[in-house]
Amino acid sequence: MAVTDLLVIITAVLLNRIPGIYFPSSFLSITPVCSLMISLIYASRDCSVWLTVVFTVDRFVVICCPRLKRKYCTEKMAIIIIGTVCTAGCLKSIPWYFLHEPIYIMNNIPWHCKMKEIFYTSPVWGAFLWIDCIVTPCLPFFLIILLNALTVRFILAANRNHRRLRAQIIRENQNDTELENRRKSIILLFAVSGSFILLWMTYVVYYFHRLLFPHYLINGFSDPQFILQESANMLQLLSCCTNTFIYVVTQSKFRQELKNMVEYPLNLLPKLSR
Repeated sequence: MAVTDLLVIITAVLLNRIPGIYFPSSFLSITPVCSLMISLIYASRDCSVWLTVVFTVDRFVVICCPRLKRKYCTEKMAIIIIGTVCTAGCLKSIPWYFLHEPIYIMNNIPWHCKMKEIFYTSPVWGAFLWIDCIVTPCLPFFLIILLNALTVRFILAANRNHRRLRAQIIRENQNDTELENRRKSIILLFAVSGSFILLWMTYVVYYFHRLLFPHYLINGFSDPQFILQESANMLQLLSCCTNTFIYVVTQSKFRQELKNMVEYPLNLLPKLSR
């Protein structure tokens, strides 16, 4: 999750938005490079989104399916799933490379990218756009909400059973520990998936608006669609930052290592002064 989120920031912000605004004539604006960057943005975005879904599935299995947990929650299975998700995300982004053409050609060099006219008229590309919208982010939205609802239902039922049987259980401390671990897992789950849903909601609204009105032309920076578009992109990129931050901050081991890192130079100063 951290790696794919970081790749989104690198490709979409550092190599696309910042050069496009402040260095519009750099080599990144050459059409083949520009098309490649767009494909990489979609690939990293899809990997980031679907690894969030995989994380939600992982938490669901850990909390609600103890029997499946032994087979599913293994290092080998994690490698297979992560590899499959990343490979599928990269393959799905390849068509975006062929959807762009240069805005103008100067000294036999094509510059910048715009959508080809066939994208708006071809039913094949229209179907591809709808499939892309369904795969990311509509289907992830549905899966995350569904799995979170099932997880909450399971936890509420487990908590009721725990309180009902608590007086009859001798090993009370052990069950309290399990309840505490379950509570921490659900906090992490809802922090990651909840922020994903909130920050991607504007992008979903913008995506459907673009599908319904593909020929709408933006008239200036004050145009409502331009504001919606840029707000959606900003919140989408912010999601990649918050997911990683939430995940690592909620881990006690990470917090301890961060504390050790801060304390290390402070403990080293007295030794150096001797």
